[in-house]
Amino acid sequence: MALLIEGKKQIVAEVNEVASKAFSAVVADYQGLTVEKLTQLRVEARKLGVTTRIVRNTLAKRSFEGTQFDILNDNLVGPTILGFSTSEDDMGAAARLFEEFAKTNKAFELKAAAFDGKVYQGAEVSVIANLPNQEKALTMLASVLQAPVSKLGRLLTALKEKNESEAA
Repeated sequence: MALLIEGKKQIVAEVNEVASKAFSAVVADYQGLTVEKLTQLRVEARKLGVTTRIVRNTLAKRSFEGTQFDILNDNLVGPTILGFSTSEDDMGAAARLFEEFAKTNKAFELKAAAFDGKVYQGAEVSVIANLPNQEKALTMLASVLQAPVSKLGRLLTALKEKNESEAA
C-alpha cells in the first residue's frame, strides 16, 4: 500500500522526534523473522523503555537529518528495524536488547549502532550493549570508593593486632 505524502511527513516527524531525544540508536536487518518474533521483540522493547520502529530507509534518512544519528545513513539498506534508547538511566538498552534478540534469532542481523557521535558496525555493537545502566554504574562507583577505606581498615586492624601481640 502506497503512503500518501502526509503519511510520510508524519512518519518522518515522529521518528525525528524520537531520534532527537534518544541517546543511542541501533539498526538491524529483520528479514526472515515472523510477525510473532517481531511482536516479541517489541514487547521486550517496551519493558526496557526502548522505542522500535520499522520505517522505509528513505524516510529514516530524512528522519535522521538534524540529529546525531545521520551517521547511520550508510547502514540503511534492505529491511531495517530501528531501536532507540531514550532513557538517561540506560543508554545502551536498545543495543543490549537487539544483541540478546540476535543470539536467539539467527535471521536477525545487527547492522550498526550509534552512540555519542560514533558508529559501531555489526559485532562492535556489543560495546554499546555493555554500557552499564545507572544502577550498575553507581554500584561500580561505590565499590571503587569503598576499596581504599576497606584496605585502610584492614591495615589498622593488622597494626592493632601486631601491637597487642608485641605487648603480650
